[in-house]
Amino acid sequence: MGTQYDALSDAHIKLIGKQHLFFCATAAPTGFVNVSPKGMDSLRVLSPNRILWRNFTGSGNETAGHLAQSNRMTLMWCSFTRQPIILRAYGTARTIHPHDTDWAEMADHFPPQPGMRQIYDMSIDMVQKSCGYAVPFFEHVGDRDTLKHWTDDKGEDGIRTYWTERNAKTVDGAPTGIEGPA
Repeated sequence: MGTQYDALSDAHIKLIGKQHLFFCATAAPTGFVNVSPKGMDSLRVLSPNRILWRNFTGSGNETAGHLAQSNRMTLMWCSFTRQPIILRAYGTARTIHPHDTDWAEMADHFPPQPGMRQIYDMSIDMVQKSCGYAVPFFEHVGDRDTLKHWTDDKGEDGIRTYWTERNAKTVDGAPTGIEGPA
């Protein structure tokens, strides 16, 4: 078992800042558990017990649907460089959609980018650090620009249509809240 903490330390925050990739895990009370890789400039540590991250348009929308049913979330970082560490933040999160009143305030933490679908505001209950001895070395060669081109081609109306057609329900059929209040 790894070492557990009540909050992120300065060393943890420094490690997170060096990572180009993190993973988000959520689960509704029933159905599939979801784990998704996240990248780009999408995460902000606001305090030792609070993280914001923005979610871009994708082929699924499991995190939002799961959080509507159960607000549990785990974020995980793996150091793929010389420092062999796996870091997890366990806690609860709320979903902020573009139609929510605090969207603009939360979005101000990030540079503007088309395709922002949600922002997640996570309260950390526990942090766990464990060895990453079995994690391979990888070299970061850059971010993909595929999503930027896709969102530019779709335009704002096309993205909203995509959300309605492809992001309104989870794979288990639960609503994600992307379409706004009922």
